[in-house]
Amino acid sequence: MIFNLIDSDSWTRKPYFEHYLNHVRCTYSMTADIDITLLRAELKYMGIKLYPALIYMITTVVNRHCEFRTCFDSEGRLGFWDCMSPSFTIFHEENKTFSSIWTPFSKQFQTFYDHYLQEIETHKNAKQLFPDTNEPPNTFPISSIPWVSFTGFNLNVYTGGTYLLPIFTIGKYHSQDQKVLLPLSVQLHHAVCDGYHAGVLFNEIQELAVSCKSWLAGK
Repeated sequence: MIFNLIDSDSWTRKPYFEHYLNHVRCTYSMTADIDITLLRAELKYMGIKLYPALIYMITTVVNRHCEFRTCFDSEGRLGFWDCMSPSFTIFHEENKTFSSIWTPFSKQFQTFYDHYLQEIETHKNAKQLFPDTNEPPNTFPISSIPWVSFTGFNLNVYTGGTYLLPIFTIGKYHSQDQKVLLPLSVQLHHAVCDGYHAGVLFNEIQELAVSCKSWLAGK
Protein backbone atom coordinates (compact mmCIF):
# COMPACT_ATOMS: atom_id res chain seq x y z
CA MET A 1 0.00 0.00 0.00
CA ILE A 2 1.30 3.43 -0.98
CA PHE A 3 0.15 6.79 0.39
CA ASN A 4 0.56 9.42 -2.32
CA LEU A 5 1.07 12.92 -0.92
CA ILE A 6 -0.90 15.75 -2.52
CA ASP A 7 0.93 18.94 -3.44
CA SER A 8 -1.75 21.41 -2.41
CA ASP A 9 -0.13 24.30 -4.28
CA SER A 10 -0.64 22.57 -7.65
CA TRP A 11 -3.85 20.77 -6.70
CA THR A 12 -6.79 21.99 -8.77
CA ARG A 13 -9.14 21.21 -5.89
CA LYS A 14 -7.25 23.39 -3.40
CA PRO A 15 -9.81 26.26 -3.12
CA TYR A 16 -12.71 23.82 -2.66
CA PHE A 17 -10.77 21.75 -0.14
CA GLU A 18 -9.78 24.79 1.92
CA HIS A 19 -13.30 26.24 1.84
CA TYR A 20 -15.11 23.07 2.96
CA LEU A 21 -12.47 22.11 5.50
CA ASN A 22 -11.43 25.45 7.00
CA HIS A 23 -14.27 27.92 6.39
CA VAL A 24 -17.53 25.97 6.06
CA ARG A 25 -16.62 22.49 7.30
CA CYS A 26 -19.18 20.29 5.59
CA THR A 27 -20.05 16.63 5.18
CA TYR A 28 -23.19 15.31 3.53
CA SER A 29 -25.11 12.07 3.14
CA MET A 30 -26.87 10.66 0.11
CA THR A 31 -29.12 7.61 -0.17
CA ALA A 32 -30.25 5.93 -3.38
CA ASP A 33 -31.78 2.61 -4.38
CA ILE A 34 -29.60 0.19 -6.30
CA ASP A 35 -31.46 -2.16 -8.63
CA ILE A 36 -30.12 -5.59 -7.68
CA THR A 37 -32.75 -7.67 -9.51
CA LEU A 38 -30.26 -9.40 -11.82
CA LEU A 39 -27.50 -9.48 -9.21
CA ARG A 40 -29.67 -11.18 -6.59
CA ALA A 41 -30.89 -13.79 -9.10
CA GLU A 42 -27.35 -14.53 -10.28
CA LEU A 43 -25.98 -14.81 -6.75
CA LYS A 44 -28.82 -17.11 -5.72
CA TYR A 45 -28.12 -19.35 -8.73
CA MET A 46 -24.40 -19.50 -7.87
CA GLY A 47 -24.90 -19.92 -4.12
CA ILE A 48 -23.01 -16.72 -3.29
CA LYS A 49 -23.89 -14.38 -0.41
CA LEU A 50 -25.20 -10.90 -1.21
CA TYR A 51 -23.31 -8.92 1.47
CA PRO A 52 -19.76 -9.68 0.23
CA ALA A 53 -20.86 -9.05 -3.36
CA LEU A 54 -22.07 -5.58 -2.36
CA ILE A 55 -18.84 -4.94 -0.44
CA TYR A 56 -16.86 -5.97 -3.53
CA MET A 57 -18.87 -3.63 -5.78
CA ILE A 58 -18.49 -0.67 -3.44
CA THR A 59 -14.76 -1.23 -3.02
CA THR A 60 -14.25 -1.63 -6.77
CA VAL A 61 -15.72 1.82 -7.39
CA VAL A 62 -13.86 3.39 -4.45
CA ASN A 63 -10.60 2.16 -5.93
CA ARG A 64 -11.37 3.65 -9.35
CA HIS A 65 -11.36 7.25 -8.10
CA CYS A 66 -8.78 8.97 -5.91
CA GLU A 67 -11.46 11.33 -4.51
CA PHE A 68 -12.81 8.40 -2.48
CA ARG A 69 -9.32 7.46 -1.26
CA THR A 70 -8.19 10.92 -0.14
CA CYS A 71 -7.52 11.40 3.57
CA PHE A 72 -4.99 12.47 6.16
CA ASP A 73 -2.36 9.94 7.17
CA SER A 74 -1.19 9.24 10.72
CA GLU A 75 1.16 12.24 10.48
CA GLY A 76 -1.60 14.60 9.39
CA ARG A 77 -0.41 14.81 5.79
CA LEU A 78 -2.94 15.01 2.96
CA GLY A 79 -2.83 12.38 0.25
CA PHE A 80 -4.56 9.35 -1.20
CA TRP A 81 -4.00 5.61 -0.97
CA ASP A 82 -3.14 3.75 -4.15
CA CYS A 83 -5.58 1.01 -3.12
CA MET A 84 -8.08 0.57 -0.30
CA SER A 85 -9.63 -2.46 1.35
CA PRO A 86 -13.02 -2.61 3.06
CA SER A 87 -13.68 -2.91 6.76
CA PHE A 88 -17.18 -4.13 7.45
CA THR A 89 -19.46 -5.13 10.28
CA ILE A 90 -20.66 -8.63 11.15
CA PHE A 91 -23.62 -9.23 13.44
CA HIS A 92 -23.59 -11.56 16.46
CA GLU A 93 -27.09 -12.96 16.83
CA GLU A 94 -26.56 -14.40 20.31
CA ASN A 95 -26.01 -11.03 22.03
CA LYS A 96 -27.14 -8.56 19.32
CA THR A 97 -23.72 -6.92 19.06
CA PHE A 98 -21.37 -6.58 16.12
CA SER A 99 -17.70 -6.62 15.26
CA SER A 100 -15.84 -4.66 12.62
CA ILE A 101 -13.42 -6.75 10.57
CA TRP A 102 -11.65 -6.29 7.26
CA THR A 103 -10.41 -8.29 4.30
CA PRO A 104 -7.86 -7.41 1.61
CA PHE A 105 -9.35 -6.30 -1.68
CA SER A 106 -8.76 -8.21 -4.89
CA LYS A 107 -10.00 -7.31 -8.36
CA GLN A 108 -10.84 -10.98 -8.84
CA PHE A 109 -14.16 -11.51 -7.11
CA GLN A 110 -13.58 -15.18 -6.25
CA THR A 111 -10.29 -14.33 -4.53
CA PHE A 112 -11.97 -11.56 -2.55
CA TYR A 113 -14.92 -13.80 -1.70
CA ASP A 114 -12.64 -16.56 -0.41
CA HIS A 115 -10.81 -14.06 1.82
CA TYR A 116 -14.16 -12.74 3.06
CA LEU A 117 -15.33 -16.23 4.04
CA GLN A 118 -12.04 -16.87 5.85
CA GLU A 119 -12.39 -13.67 7.89
CA ILE A 120 -16.00 -14.46 8.75
CA GLU A 121 -15.00 -17.90 9.99
CA THR A 122 -12.10 -16.50 11.99
CA HIS A 123 -14.12 -13.82 13.76
CA LYS A 124 -17.64 -15.28 13.89
CA ASN A 125 -17.41 -15.69 17.67
CA ALA A 126 -15.49 -12.48 18.34
CA LYS A 127 -16.36 -10.60 21.51
CA GLN A 128 -14.56 -7.37 20.62
CA LEU A 129 -15.68 -4.46 18.50
CA PHE A 130 -12.36 -4.58 16.62
CA PRO A 131 -11.03 -8.16 16.96
CA ASP A 132 -8.25 -7.77 14.39
CA THR A 133 -5.59 -5.46 15.82
CA ASN A 134 -3.61 -5.64 12.57
CA GLU A 135 -6.06 -3.75 10.39
CA PRO A 136 -4.04 -1.55 8.02
CA PRO A 137 -4.64 2.20 7.68
CA ASN A 138 -5.86 1.96 4.07
CA THR A 139 -9.36 0.72 4.91
CA PHE A 140 -12.74 2.42 4.78
CA PRO A 141 -15.97 1.46 6.63
CA ILE A 142 -19.04 -0.36 5.38
CA SER A 143 -21.93 -1.42 7.60
CA SER A 144 -25.35 -2.93 7.11
CA ILE A 145 -28.80 -2.41 8.62
CA PRO A 146 -30.58 -5.39 6.99
CA TRP A 147 -33.72 -4.95 9.10
CA VAL A 148 -34.81 -1.60 7.64
CA SER A 149 -35.42 -0.51 4.05
CA PHE A 150 -34.63 3.13 4.76
CA THR A 151 -35.06 6.02 2.37
CA GLY A 152 -32.47 8.19 4.08
CA PHE A 153 -29.66 7.70 6.56
CA ASN A 154 -27.44 10.29 8.20
CA LEU A 155 -24.32 9.35 10.12
CA ASN A 156 -22.76 11.93 12.44
CA VAL A 157 -19.01 11.54 12.96
CA TYR A 158 -17.53 13.79 15.64
CA THR A 159 -13.84 13.91 14.74
CA GLY A 160 -13.53 17.63 14.24
CA GLY A 161 -14.80 17.20 10.70
CA THR A 162 -11.47 15.93 9.36
CA TYR A 163 -12.50 12.37 8.49
CA LEU A 164 -12.44 12.51 4.69
CA LEU A 165 -13.10 8.92 3.59
CA PRO A 166 -16.56 7.72 2.51
CA ILE A 167 -18.70 5.76 4.98
CA PHE A 168 -21.25 3.33 3.53
CA THR A 169 -24.43 1.88 5.05
CA ILE A 170 -26.44 -0.84 3.31
CA GLY A 171 -30.17 -1.27 4.00
CA LYS A 172 -32.77 -4.00 3.53
CA TYR A 173 -33.74 -4.73 -0.06
CA HIS A 174 -37.39 -4.62 -1.09
CA SER A 175 -39.52 -5.37 -4.14
CA GLN A 176 -41.10 -2.62 -6.22
CA ASP A 177 -42.52 -2.71 -9.76
CA GLN A 178 -41.07 -6.19 -10.36
CA LYS A 179 -37.61 -4.97 -9.34
CA VAL A 180 -35.51 -5.73 -6.28
CA LEU A 181 -34.17 -2.45 -4.87
CA LEU A 182 -31.57 -2.02 -2.18
CA PRO A 183 -31.02 1.29 -0.34
CA LEU A 184 -27.41 2.38 -0.12
CA SER A 185 -26.28 5.40 1.87
CA VAL A 186 -22.90 7.11 1.77
CA GLN A 187 -21.49 9.93 3.84
CA LEU A 188 -18.95 12.08 2.01
CA HIS A 189 -16.80 15.06 2.93
CA HIS A 190 -17.45 18.06 0.70
CA ALA A 191 -13.76 19.01 0.92
CA VAL A 192 -12.89 16.10 -1.37
CA CYS A 193 -16.19 15.02 -2.99
CA ASP A 194 -18.89 17.08 -4.67
CA GLY A 195 -22.32 16.06 -5.91
CA TYR A 196 -20.74 15.04 -9.21
CA HIS A 197 -18.55 12.48 -7.45
CA ALA A 198 -21.53 11.12 -5.53
CA GLY A 199 -23.33 10.67 -8.83
CA VAL A 200 -20.36 8.83 -10.32
CA LEU A 201 -20.24 6.59 -7.26
CA PHE A 202 -23.88 5.50 -7.38
CA ASN A 203 -24.00 5.18 -11.17
CA GLU A 204 -20.92 2.97 -11.30
CA ILE A 205 -22.17 0.74 -8.47
CA GLN A 206 -25.41 0.35 -10.41
CA GLU A 207 -23.45 -0.52 -13.55
CA LEU A 208 -21.63 -3.27 -11.66
CA ALA A 209 -24.96 -4.66 -10.46
CA VAL A 210 -26.14 -4.84 -14.07
CA SER A 211 -22.88 -6.35 -15.37
CA CYS A 212 -22.60 -8.85 -12.51
CA LYS A 213 -22.35 -11.91 -14.75
CA SER A 214 -19.04 -10.66 -16.11
CA TRP A 215 -17.18 -10.01 -12.84
CA LEU A 216 -18.73 -12.98 -11.08
CA ALA A 217 -17.24 -15.12 -13.83
CA GLY A 218 -13.86 -13.45 -13.35
CA LYS A 219 -13.87 -11.64 -16.70
